[in-house]
Amino acid sequence: MGKIAEIFAEAAADAILLNIMEWWQAIILGIVEGVTEFLPVSSTGHLTIVEKLMGMRINDPSLTAFTAIIQIGAIAAAIIYFRDDIWRVMSAWWRGLWWKRARRQFDYKYGWAIIIGSLPIAAIGYALKNEVETVLRSLWFVAFALIGWSLVMWLADKCSAVRRGERQTTWRDTLAIGLGQCLALIPGVSRSGATISVGLFRGFDRVTVTKLSFFLGIPALVAAGLLEAMTAYKYIGGGVGWVPTILATAVAFAVGYWSIAWLLKFVARNDFSLFIRYRIGLGVIIMLLLMTGAITAI
Repeated sequence: MGKIAEIFAEAAADAILLNIMEWWQAIILGIVEGVTEFLPVSSTGHLTIVEKLMGMRINDPSLTAFTAIIQIGAIAAAIIYFRDDIWRVMSAWWRGLWWKRARRQFDYKYGWAIIIGSLPIAAIGYALKNEVETVLRSLWFVAFALIGWSLVMWLADKCSAVRRGERQTTWRDTLAIGLGQCLALIPGVSRSGATISVGLFRGFDRVTVTKLSFFLGIPALVAAGLLEAMTAYKYIGGGVGWVPTILATAVAFAVGYWSIAWLLKFVARNDFSLFIRYRIGLGVIIMLLLMTGAITAI
């Protein structure tokens, strides 16, 4: 009896330790998601790196689903933060569907522009879903994307002529920015980095294009998160677990709200040099770790 009790005690201790590790991992990954989702540094790239450093299999279907689902927390923060703007645009768009006079308003046209700009990543993301969840999760892709897109960001930041604000936005602009957003399917590019770069090339000021990046990201990331929740729930339950997933989503919401407020203040007074230097430095470090065999790509 004493031996059996000892075995059960050890098993219980192991289970408690495992749960603690899962909770801490969820908290850390939620913080990483909340901080990096809206900064032009690639949230998926950072999550992939941190998950790898934690010893996780980054091509595990449950981990891929977890990474997509916790983005809902950060996007919920964006919805709350921009609730007044979102309500203004949505109500104007709805009125315009029924009253011809309301279609003259900018917000009605802006609503359609956001919808049109959200379509490319929905179509391409769905078509390339398997590649995004497997091949593109390699840390080699992350490292090259971090460095390569940094050069694009530098060109956009330094060479673009600022001449347009929010009220000059057209559906052609959001379509071009939406196509750029598709590049963020490659971990390391960064969704906000891609959309902001294209917006700068089209002559928008930093604050305007950063807000537009948020608006275009909301439907895309909510749809991706809900799709993973509906199609990959069986992997979550049998792998990462729903409690850590929900915890990480809640943490991403809280940290993401703070991140949005900070980023908008930052871009109003600064360029993107800080993020560019960080991206290049991180990309170089990952490459060195891969080349020395300190970590593996998958």
